[in-house]
Amino acid sequence: MKFKSSDFVFQLFALLGAIILVHAIYVAIIRPNADALIAEQMAREEAGETYIQQRSIYIVMRDYEQEACFVLMLWAMAIMGLKARRSMRERKLLDQALLNVSEGTPILPEDARDLSRPIQALPEEERNFLLPRALLTALQRFGSTRNVGAVSSSVKEVCETEGDRLDSELAMVRYITWAIPSIGFIGTVRGIGEALAQAHRAVEGDIAGVTVSLGVAFNSTFIALVISIVIMFFTHQLQLMQERLVLDTQNYCDNKLLRFLKVG
Repeated sequence: MKFKSSDFVFQLFALLGAIILVHAIYVAIIRPNADALIAEQMAREEAGETYIQQRSIYIVMRDYEQEACFVLMLWAMAIMGLKARRSMRERKLLDQALLNVSEGTPILPEDARDLSRPIQALPEEERNFLLPRALLTALQRFGSTRNVGAVSSSVKEVCETEGDRLDSELAMVRYITWAIPSIGFIGTVRGIGEALAQAHRAVEGDIAGVTVSLGVAFNSTFIALVISIVIMFFTHQLQLMQERLVLDTQNYCDNKLLRFLKVG
């Protein structure tokens, strides 16, 4: 419950921080530059000048749909960064000798309690990591059942449960990855609707409004799809990191504990 509440607070403040940061950049930099470029383009069109319209990143990013997409992108990055940091901290435990067992020394059920003490002496946060939980579960099961098969099953069960938990915690990131293209399509629908509403002006020869509205439609979809591609890449990298952590933890238990167990 402690980790869940702290994760919720972090996600809430990460969302608020992303909203404030992105909106500040849009108000101070992106929208003023985009409005100035659009005004310049319209002035040239009204003057009848012949020029090549340059595609500016400010115009591509100026609308509210793109701003929402960037907010969600930063939010997802913050969530994935927190989970990646936790996975890297857990991985560091794999390089530590949590069990004082010499090569070739058998572990009897009577030794389980003594071997558990260094793990139980870890700080509370580290004790809740996957590797200490798997080792403690295995030692307690061995001391109570004196059955190596039951110990192996308990380690596998802990690792599978952790894998399911890590996968379920990525649900918010997956939702954000789905929401970003959807917001882009909302911008597409809005832009096309505004362009159709100004179709009568285009018939009369004034295509400036239609051009701007169609730009909203295509720019929002373009930005949303690019951001979703980036988010999906980092999501798969994080998922791969977590899956490797679970597999390496199971291998650690096999190599450092299970193969030394012996029932007298």
